[in-house]
Amino acid sequence: MSSLRFHIRFPEDKIKEPVIYEIGREYKVVTNVRRADVRETTGWMDVELSGETPEIERAVEGLRKKGVLVDPIELNVVE
Repeated sequence: MSSLRFHIRFPEDKIKEPVIYEIGREYKVVTNVRRADVRETTGWMDVELSGETPEIERAVEGLRKKGVLVDPIELNVVE
């Protein structure tokens, strides 16, 4: 099992959608929010996705298809 961390940015129209919950249900990954700042019109999260590497890759692609911006966190370190 792998754990990878990502920085996710939400466009304004996605702020109120349960995107992280949906990814955890749709793919075989465990989501863990490490840090976040979500307001009415902007939002970002640092999340850790755990699971098999191909499934994590599918989950990241699923996030992107939902209109969320996803970037890997360098060295996968979140304090």
